[in-house]
This record gives sequence, structure tokens and C-alpha cells, in this order.
Amino acid sequence: MHPMLADLLHLLELERIEDNIFRGESRDIGSPRVFGGQVLGQALTAASYTVEGREVHSLHAYFLRPGDTAAHIVYEVDRARDGRSFSNRRVVAIQHGQPIFNMTASFQTPELGLDHQAEMPNVPPPEKLGATREIDAQTLERIPEKMRRYLTREQPFDVRPVEPLSLSKPQRVDPIRHIWIKTIDALPDRPDLHRNLLAYLSDHQLVATSTLPHGIRFEEGKVQLASLDHAMWFHRPFKLDEWLLYSMQSPNASGARGFALGRFFTRDGRLVASTAQEGVVRLWSE
Repeated sequence: MHPMLADLLHLLELERIEDNIFRGESRDIGSPRVFGGQVLGQALTAASYTVEGREVHSLHAYFLRPGDTAAHIVYEVDRARDGRSFSNRRVVAIQHGQPIFNMTASFQTPELGLDHQAEMPNVPPPEKLGATREIDAQTLERIPEKMRRYLTREQPFDVRPVEPLSLSKPQRVDPIRHIWIKTIDALPDRPDLHRNLLAYLSDHQLVATSTLPHGIRFEEGKVQLASLDHAMWFHRPFKLDEWLLYSMQSPNASGARGFALGRFFTRDGRLVASTAQEGVVRLWSE
């Protein structure tokens, strides 16, 4: 397995301290704080460790404080309920003695029922698109160092935007974004692992979609983006080592907050997961 992907899988493996208490490592991926997707993925892993024979179908989470990339994170799981078909878990992530994140997740015994879904957007296939890291040198010179490091670092995912990235001369466009994404190597055939990884990925670029109609120049470093809350629903089985289309749109931005919705589709058009997020979007005048 590719070392970057192996490291990510290791990151999502938690050390069991007690029956309902787990500890995870942190990674600095170039963002000013712990990547929100890391905490989402690890918290879902912690909850999954306490459930057997049931699959997560939804999670609802709040980001309370910035995470420290230099410190471990402790996850405390409350086994709130185990019913006939559903189990509910509450998870609190703690650093330096304070909660930085909390999440509620619901798990269900697999069963059949009614079936319908939204249609997949009509976009070019990933083979006709360039990867995120394929950005010209002149553009890279004009953006902040941390953003440059984030965009050009080796990643465990192959990310191919449908709409071109406009970092140095952004245009005012509709708040819609599509990206194809998959892991850069094959994954173990463990559905829970694929769901935990998708939770990790679901924080990627989502709330930033709310900035698209405003032509924000990120290279000036005068914008703050931070996740406030995050919800996710898992609809159908999928494999993250095969292409998924992440379709995002932002219905609203107001009050220094942006709101965005996302859907994940397989190449053959199956809707496998949906997500929603609100985050801080602040512009600084100085």
C-alpha cells in the first residue's frame, strides 16, 4: 500500500485505553488547526469500536475548539442506547483537558425498505480532468505558504476538480462545486473503514463552496474558514478506492457563516452518502 494511504489508515486506528475511551494521533496537513475531517473520522472510528453487527447511517457533530496538531486526542464514548434495530453513541473528543468536538452517531441493523434517490449531476469523467496538485508555478508563488504546502503535498487521495480552481484571480461564480475523488491505492474490504474514511473526506472543501459567489482572493490571507457543525448520512454501500463524485452546493451565506450541502455518487450514479455543514466565513479588512 502507498505510504501516504497507509499512514492515513494508521491515523484512523485508535488506541483503546478503557472499554469506552480511546486515543488517537494528530497530523499537520498544512491547515492552521487539526483538520476537521480527521476528528470526524476518528470519532466515528471510536463509536464503531463499541457497536457490533450494525452500520452507521447518520452522524451529527459540533466543532467546539481548534485542535492542536502536536497533541493526541482522547475520545470518550457514551453507549447511549442499544435497541432492537438501532444503536446510538455519543462521542466527546478531548485535548488539554477540554472538549474540542462532540458527535452523536446512529447505527442500524441492515434491512430492506423503500428505495429512491436524486439523480447524479452530468459532469465529465475523472479521466478527462487534472488533479488538484497540478497547479501552475506562477499561481503557487502568489498564494500563502501554508496554502501552497496544503495544495502541493503528497496526498492519500486522487482529487480531480470538475470546475477549475481560481486561486489568484477568482471569478464570482455560482456556489456549486464538483470533485471526483478516490484513494490512491486499494483498501481492505472493510465497509466500516470505507465509511470512516468518507467521513474524513466529507470536510474537504465543503464550507469553502459558500465563498464562490464572492470572488475571494485567498492568496491575500484575509479570510477565515472554520467548521462549526457537520452532519452526514450514509445511504448505500460503496468503495472509496473507486471513483466517487462529491457534488457540493451552498444555499446560503450570512452572519459570517456559510452553509453547504454535499452528495457522494458512484460512477454508475448511485447516491451513497449526503452531508451538510455550516462554518465560520470571516473576511478581514487588515
